[in-house]
Amino acid sequence: MNMWLSHHWHAFFLALQRLVDSPLASLLNIIVIGVAFSLPTGVYMLLGNVQSFSGQLSGAPQLNVFLKLGTGKDAIEKLESHLKQHPQIENFRFLSKDKALEQLKQRNGMAGAVNSLTRNPLPDAFIIDAKRISPETLKRLRNEMLKWPDSMHVQLDSDWMERLNALLKLGQIALLILTALLSFALIVVTFNTIRLQILTKRNEIEVSKLIGATSNFIRRPFLYFGAIQGVAGGAIAWLIVALVINLINSELMNLVHLYAVDFQLHHISFEDSISLLLFSSWLGWAGAWLSVASHLWQIEP
Repeated sequence: MNMWLSHHWHAFFLALQRLVDSPLASLLNIIVIGVAFSLPTGVYMLLGNVQSFSGQLSGAPQLNVFLKLGTGKDAIEKLESHLKQHPQIENFRFLSKDKALEQLKQRNGMAGAVNSLTRNPLPDAFIIDAKRISPETLKRLRNEMLKWPDSMHVQLDSDWMERLNALLKLGQIALLILTALLSFALIVVTFNTIRLQILTKRNEIEVSKLIGATSNFIRRPFLYFGAIQGVAGGAIAWLIVALVINLINSELMNLVHLYAVDFQLHHISFEDSISLLLFSSWLGWAGAWLSVASHLWQIEP
């Protein structure tokens, strides 16, 4: 066990030494990897923030049933009785047209327009909370309420949420495609870097094989080199995204204050950060393994 650990420590420090021996080339490769991975990381972070913000805005979706103008008190009481007995309705409240007009009047800039009205144009309405908030249930309830005799219009608050979720799903697909393409690019960069190292260390590899070094012993430093380069690129990507978030948030605060909205971009979570580093390290290792498997066997003493 101690010998196995000793071999891996030796390979790890040898990989670090090779990074130090060519600092400029190693730094450029790491920056390229970091910039490439900052793109999908930034998109992932942005999608997560938008999804979280939309959830804060939406709350529980409601159904607004607007009654026909001139609906009588008896019809309203009959609807209330029906809503109380409905198995899919959690609770509801009645909003009279007079109260709705008063609420409209209290909004900024609307008092003058409301006072100029000769009559109340607003309808009576019921605001309904369903027991289940699945899209299918809400749509079924809306279609049912549209058939009520005194129903003029039924508005479902989650309509805009469905459109937003559709856009978010499209963004997730684009994120997967972007991640796949850039992951392939990272593997190619690592593959070529390790290939050049193998050619540079050809004489050293031949001597190692002559004195009995196994293929695993020769392969390990190259694999560690690819993994270290990958994880360093992931760290650069994390730093780039963190810097961009700080720059955007400083300007975003001025914008959201104008709309009285509490919103700011949050960095990716600790778990996602660890996943980013592990994934980038694995891609670097994979690129190194492919390169070693393709070229190391060609070198024989």
